[in-house]
Amino acid sequence: MTERVEGHGGELALAALRAHGVREMFTLSGGHVFPLYDAAHKAGFPLYDVRHEQSAVFAAEAVAKLQRRPGLAVLTAGPGVTNGISGLTSAYFNASPVLVLGGRAPQFRWGSGSLQEMDHLPLVAPVTKHAETVFSADDIPRAVAAALTTALTPHRGPVFLDFPLEAVFSVGDAELPAAAAPAPIEPDPDEVTRAAALIAAASRPVIIAGSDVYAGDAVDALRAAAESLQVPVFTNGMGRGALPPQHPLAFAKARRVALKGADVVVVIGTPLDFRLAFGDFGDAKVVHVVDAPSQRAGHVQPAAAPAGDLRLILTAFADHPGDRAGHADWIVELRTAEDAAKARDAEEMAAETDPIRPARVYGELRRVLAPDAITIGDGGDFVSYAGKYLEPAQPGTWLDPGPYGCLGTGMGYAMGARVSHPDRQICVLMGDGAAGFSLMDVESLARQGLPVVIVVGNNGIWGLEKHPMRAMYGYDVAADLQPGLRYDSVVEALGGAGETVAKAADLGPALTRAFDAGVPYLVNVLTDPTDAYPRSSNLA
Repeated sequence: MTERVEGHGGELALAALRAHGVREMFTLSGGHVFPLYDAAHKAGFPLYDVRHEQSAVFAAEAVAKLQRRPGLAVLTAGPGVTNGISGLTSAYFNASPVLVLGGRAPQFRWGSGSLQEMDHLPLVAPVTKHAETVFSADDIPRAVAAALTTALTPHRGPVFLDFPLEAVFSVGDAELPAAAAPAPIEPDPDEVTRAAALIAAASRPVIIAGSDVYAGDAVDALRAAAESLQVPVFTNGMGRGALPPQHPLAFAKARRVALKGADVVVVIGTPLDFRLAFGDFGDAKVVHVVDAPSQRAGHVQPAAAPAGDLRLILTAFADHPGDRAGHADWIVELRTAEDAAKARDAEEMAAETDPIRPARVYGELRRVLAPDAITIGDGGDFVSYAGKYLEPAQPGTWLDPGPYGCLGTGMGYAMGARVSHPDRQICVLMGDGAAGFSLMDVESLARQGLPVVIVVGNNGIWGLEKHPMRAMYGYDVAADLQPGLRYDSVVEALGGAGETVAKAADLGPALTRAFDAGVPYLVNVLTDPTDAYPRSSNLA
């Protein structure tokens, strides 16, 4: 039975938002969207504001990622929307169900030069699943409900609606569409059987599980499939922690050995992009498991590519009735490589050097981070080390910008994470370059009582650019920052606290103080600018 709602455009939108599980609003104040604020204020609906619109969208994305439900950002017209486009694009690449509601100049004066008059849709359409202008207050509940359903339907992603001034300020009434979870996509059973048979018959199979395994609530199904078929598992993105580090099939350090020796590589819930050698694993057969047919790779011909609800596919893998090859020797080989790599890492994370090596920062963090801590990576060189040295203990505890690689996610992600998990540790790992994108939003966190810990790896350079440019040309330009800059003083000025650490022995006590502070706290670690994370170019 449908419900009928009445009110101005903001109230009509809020009714539809709440019906579909949205529980908070992230925004930067703007007159075009006042009715949405009015509705939230009168209903006691939580509203969090930021200092740059990109942070509002990133906060909404963090909620969407961590809680597997829609996140909401409300942006004023014109520059409010354009400032949020990088956040929208990241959500698009990350398949995050984010709804951005934009203000819009009045339609009855369109073309007359109203304040911030522009057509947003041509800009946002390429980076959203759906973009629409809603011209009538009566149509707002329908449009919001349809947009949220689209955002949550695999392959998930962001959606955008804007409301002309007269539509959102007008009073209307309409039926409130009932919320319903999208129906699971049924995979082709023959393709699932083909994939399962390939994995079961392989001598040296490997699974790589990505963010869609978490987003699709398929973590338990992944574990069941891996255990049933006895396949070693590596993870990336929000797939990290799907198997706890102590699980006998969980691997993190032996990926190069695994991919070099594998005869079947099973990639689940993540694209065959630059992070995975574009799906080129030598002579190994590739099984690509995706949550929707649209996500099948067009540049690679996999041996099998089941598409559909990941829980259904992985459960079918676990229940595969056919013969299975033994993998015990393969698992032992990988465990030997894994243990050797962990021993090397332990030495690096204990390094007593001056200046501090990034690995030591992560060695100290491993001692203080709780198993359920939310760790956020916002940076290039410094955050690359996080991917190497930190091993999330639980699924849904790791946030990074994803394949779009957009810096500036840090403070928005931190806000969304703190709102999602008020009682957990929230730790942002940030390069000193990335700090320039969003650090002002520490003020938003401090003002609204949202404590987080920020660890800045401060080497005074753009590390991912300076070292490669020197290797290519023998010189570098536009790659230097101020060495030793006091980012902790910036945070103190904005209402938080912090300190600068120059000695490795001082790291542990500083981090303990940070997590006990109860305010946004920045640990500004002066790291070695000559220590470059080893990687080949990912630009191809």
